[in-house]
Amino acid sequence: MSVGTPQAAPPGASLAQVPLVQVQDLAKVFDVSAPWLERLLGRKARQFVHAVDGVSFTITRGRTLALVGESGCGKSTVARLLVGLYGASAGRVFFDGQDAAQVWKSGQAQTLRRRMQMIFQDPYASLNPRWRVRDIVAEPLREHGILSDAQAMQARVGDLLQQVGLARVDAGKFPHQFSGGQRQRISIARALATQPEFLVCDEPTSALDVSVQAQVLNIMKDLQREQGLTYLFISHNLAVVRHVADEVGVMYLGRLVELAPKKALFATPRHPYTRMLLDAIPDIHMTGRARTPVQGEVPNPLAPPAGCAFHPRCPHANSRCSAERPVLAVHGDAQVACHAVEEGRI
Repeated sequence: MSVGTPQAAPPGASLAQVPLVQVQDLAKVFDVSAPWLERLLGRKARQFVHAVDGVSFTITRGRTLALVGESGCGKSTVARLLVGLYGASAGRVFFDGQDAAQVWKSGQAQTLRRRMQMIFQDPYASLNPRWRVRDIVAEPLREHGILSDAQAMQARVGDLLQQVGLARVDAGKFPHQFSGGQRQRISIARALATQPEFLVCDEPTSALDVSVQAQVLNIMKDLQREQGLTYLFISHNLAVVRHVADEVGVMYLGRLVELAPKKALFATPRHPYTRMLLDAIPDIHMTGRARTPVQGEVPNPLAPPAGCAFHPRCPHANSRCSAERPVLAVHGDAQVACHAVEEGRI
C-alpha cells in the first residue's frame, strides 16, 4: 500500500498484482473567501479550505479500497479528484501507469473516461427525471461512440439492466416509477455501460434502507467478481465497509490517519480516531465490552489545529502532538500517522 513512483509489472508478475490506481500526495485547496469588496470593506483576509491534504494510496486491480471518516473529512473530494471532476492543487494520480492529469489534457481523455466511472450518492438526484431508463443507460454508449445502431443499443441496455437485477421491460419506464434501490441499480447499469475497469462509488447506499443496501452491495460484489472491477468505495458506515472492502483508509480533516487491510483494521485498530469510530458501533454480540462514543466535534477546517489535527479530541495527545504533524508510517501490516503509536504509548 505504499506509494512511490508508478510501478511497472516486474518480470513474471501477473497483471492483477500491479496497482491500477496510484495516488501520490494528493491535495485540493478551495478558496472560500468572501467577495473582494466585502473583504476590502471588512478588512478580511482570504480564506482557504484544505479539503484534501497530502493523501497517498494505491489500489490493486480487482480489489476494493474503502475510505471512511466523519462528514467533511475529504472522502468525496478524493473521489472527484480521481475521476477528473476536480483538478488537484498538488500531487499526482496515476491510472494504469499514466499520469491522469496529463491524460485529461490530451486527446486520450475520452478513452480514460471510458475506463473509469462514478456512482453517485443520491439516486434521486443523479438520474434525469425527464428521460426514460433506456436513454439514461444508453447515454454513455452514445457519448463514447460505442454503439450507434438502435437495435444493438436496445439489446445492450437490456443486458445491462439484467446484470443489475432489473428487467428488460424496465427500459421504457421513468425514474419516478422505481424505488431508491432500483434507481441506484439503474445508476450502476449506466456506470457499467462503457465496460470500465475502475468504479468510484461515493456512498452509493447511504440514501437507501438497510435491507436494500444489502441487495445493492451484493450486486456490486458479484459484478466485481465476474468482471474484475476495481473499486474506490466511499462510506461513513463501517458495517458496509466491512462487507465490501479489501483495504480501508481512515480519513480525518483531509488527511489519511490509518491505512490497513480490512481484517487488521477491524481486529487491531491502531490510530486513536479509528478506535473511537469502532468503539461507537453498537455491540450486537453483547460481549460486555465498553462502548465509547466519538468525543468532541470535527475542528473548523478554515482553522485546523496545529500538529496532529486530531489532538484536541485524542485521549493520548501530548505536547508533541499539538506541535508536530505526524506522517503516515508503517507499523506492522498497517500505515498509521500517530505520534502515540510511534512512541509506543498505545
